[in-house]
Order: sequence, then structure tokens, then C-alpha cells
Amino acid sequence: MAEALPTLGVIGGSGLYEMAALGDVEHVQLSTPFGHPSDDFVVGTLGQVRVVFLPRHGRGHRLLPSEINFRANLWGMKHLGVEWLVAVSAVGSLREEIRPGHLVVPHQFLDRTSRRVSTFFGNGIVAHVSFADPVCPTLSKLLVEVARREGATVHEGGTYLCMEGPQFSTRAESHLYRQWGADVIGMTNVQEAKLAREAEICFATLALATDYDCWHESEADVAIADVLRILQANVALAQKIVAGVAGGLPLERRCPCANALEHAIITERSRIPEHVRHDLRPLLAKYLKQWEGSAE
Repeated sequence: MAEALPTLGVIGGSGLYEMAALGDVEHVQLSTPFGHPSDDFVVGTLGQVRVVFLPRHGRGHRLLPSEINFRANLWGMKHLGVEWLVAVSAVGSLREEIRPGHLVVPHQFLDRTSRRVSTFFGNGIVAHVSFADPVCPTLSKLLVEVARREGATVHEGGTYLCMEGPQFSTRAESHLYRQWGADVIGMTNVQEAKLAREAEICFATLALATDYDCWHESEADVAIADVLRILQANVALAQKIVAGVAGGLPLERRCPCANALEHAIITERSRIPEHVRHDLRPLLAKYLKQWEGSAE
């Protein structure tokens, strides 16, 4: 019997509201234990690979970064069988060498958000996943390789600082973040990375630099019209990169992401409420039989 092909999830950010190249398209509405996702999931194929696409802000860009139901979005991805997840995002550059129009595949995050729930756990179950290396090394490397093959200028590694928004940074904040060693700044990806790790989904960011935030003395301060112009110029490139990644995914996951929960759940199994087991079944399914077959 042939091995099952992997399922790739794609979360589209500002400017990327659809995947035009998808075939056999089906729109899937989901109700999750955490509420409604940003929009319908678009399930289709790229070549022979199954793809699940979701516009992060909803079609028509209706949701502020702080209004996004990250848990519903990631629960839905897991429920639909996603094993690999690429988050496409607009970012501001905090480094001279990362020019508007360049791509970045960051390896680290700084979380400066304050109004968001970033875990599936709680309400009777406690888990602490490893997050020292928050992105999947296999998927990140593949993103870089494909982006360079498509002729993009891509920066491998660096730190993505996630701010609350929706306002852009003050000048003082922008200079401070540079001193901290951050390379790009955005408003969404850290929650997606944390929840993907808890869901044992391999995660990586494809960040599209649109501006220099407001730290750069010789460049204009960030303006949304300029951001959207650069994003639109890069939408076709981002879609080509995603298609290339879909075609290059390995059949088997050998990275630690695939077993992130194996030793992370510390709650005594018999004390995990039944409704929590039910709600988190997409995450816990491979462990439930093991638990139920042991003397809890």
C-alpha cells in the first residue's frame, strides 16, 4: 500500500486571501470547542498534496490581530489533518539589510502580546511543551530552499517580535526592539507557533517585509497604502513558494514537532475531565487509547 501523502496547511495574512492554484476545492465550515475560526477552511490539492487554506483575518480582512480566534483556527487545522503549516505574514523590517520586498524565514519569536490566549490547555489539564526552538527545522529549511529557487531574496533565521497592535510601533518602541535583537515585527505569528506546537503540527513562517517600521531615519514611516502595494506585488511569489513547498514535503516527519505532547502533559490522567478529553480529541487522539489501556 502506498504511503499517504502529507497535508499542508496555509494561513494567509494581509494580501493573501486565497490560493488560486488549488484544485478540487471544497469549502469547509467548522464549529470548534473554542468558537468560530476566521472563515471557512478551503480544502483542495496542489499537485498530489492535500492543502488546507485559511485567511487569517477572514475574507475582506474583517478581523483585527487581537480579534483572531487563534485556537479555533489551529484546532480546525489539526481536525482537518494538517501536519505541516506555513504562516504567510506581512512584517516590518528592523534591520537595514532586510529591505521592503525581501522575505524572511525567522527561527525565533519574542511575544509582546497581552490580550490573547495562547494555549489549548487549562480547565483541568496542564501541559508544558518545549518551545526553545519554536519553528520546525525541516519546514523552515524547505521554505528557504524553495524561495531562493523562485528567485526571491530571502533571509534565513532571525527573530520575529509579535506586538499586540492594531497600531504600529512608536519610534521609541521600534528602537527598543532593535536593541533587543529583533529582526522583523508583526502582529500574529507567535500564537500560531505556540498552538501549532501543542497540536504537534510542524510550523514555519514566511514573512514578507513591507516597510522599515518607523526606526529608519531616511525612510518614510510605515503607511498602510505602501504596505498593501508591496504585499500585492508579492502575492504571486508567495503562492509559487507554497506550491513548491507542497511538492517538496517529506512523507515522514522525523522532527520533534510530531511528538511535542508525548511528555508534556503532567496532569494525572484520571483527573482530566471527560469534556476536556472530548474537546481536545484532535490533539490527544493518539494518546487516549494508551491512557485508557493503562491503570490510571
